[in-house]
Amino acid sequence: MSSKDQKFPGEIAEVYPEPFTVCPPDVKDRKPGQLPYSEIQKFFDEGYIVVKDFFTPEELEPCRQSIETMVEELAQKLYKAGKIKDLYSKYGLFQRLTMLEKEHPGSNILLFKYQKIPKSFRDLWSNERMLNLLEQILGPDIAGHPTWNLRTKTPKSEAVNIPWHQDSGYLSWESYDHIIPTAWIPFIDAVPENGCMQMAKNGHKRGKVAKHTCCVGPTWYIQLEQKEMAKTLGVDLENDIRIEPVPVGGFILFHNLTPHRSLPNVSNDIRWSTDLRWQSPHYNMGFYNIGDGIVFRSKDDPSLKPDWDKFLSVDRKVVWQKQHMVDYDPNDEFDSRLTGPWIGKWDIVNHNRHTEAFKFPS
Repeated sequence: MSSKDQKFPGEIAEVYPEPFTVCPPDVKDRKPGQLPYSEIQKFFDEGYIVVKDFFTPEELEPCRQSIETMVEELAQKLYKAGKIKDLYSKYGLFQRLTMLEKEHPGSNILLFKYQKIPKSFRDLWSNERMLNLLEQILGPDIAGHPTWNLRTKTPKSEAVNIPWHQDSGYLSWESYDHIIPTAWIPFIDAVPENGCMQMAKNGHKRGKVAKHTCCVGPTWYIQLEQKEMAKTLGVDLENDIRIEPVPVGGFILFHNLTPHRSLPNVSNDIRWSTDLRWQSPHYNMGFYNIGDGIVFRSKDDPSLKPDWDKFLSVDRKVVWQKQHMVDYDPNDEFDSRLTGPWIGKWDIVNHNRHTEAFKFPS
């Protein structure tokens, strides 16, 4: 029986430890951005590494400006529709969305949901030094996986508190047997007070996607219970759980089998961050057949240029709604419900407006 024929098709018996635990050989001549081999070994041994002082302020500033533009566009849209009475223009990057959220709850979800990747983020994703680093993990052929996110972590909001999970719990089954590195990049110093990441070291070693459930509280998020991490993945809950602060300019590099979560933001500032993913282009790059990834490097074509026009022609989050929402209305720009194919992968133990909007396969 294939995974797609099972009651909860996210669960499969097969395990694939080798792609996630076997470190490639060291490179001979290190390129700009490439890390000491000991760090690459640690990535495969423990499931993640923290890379500090990688990006300069000048490299990150365009992304911060793009975020400000996206917040401005959302504010104007809400204001013109009569959803808010103030544009909150006097508030800066780290407070304005919070004010929008107070007057129109769900604004942070709307920004997460209706985002097209700006050029500044595309430049970060295809950054030359970052791709050099990815070569140490993936080899000379590198593609961007089609799932990228801007994290709108406003203070004290349940909608942006992401529980324990493995990324493959959200991704399609094709992700279970090949490595998809992710860089989680904050645009403000990520500390425990504003909801930095918590990682479960060694949770990838069995090459297993553990059982998740859906959906947590008022969100669309799946959850991996800690007892499941211990039983199925062999995580030592006393010694393997790590809180990982990250200063601006750094990032956490992990992959699709590494258990992780974000802590609550109890500060007064928004903790903006992005997660960008890469993979080998030799595997199926589709995400439930919703849009392809984008090839950044090919050893057979050193002059290859990323086909951004093709990539940008598909908005996966719009496709999610069309395919998986029971009452999708393309004219409703303020629907803060979010559905996606992962909801149909796991046992729904808590129903809410997101699961109720999900169209189950007939």
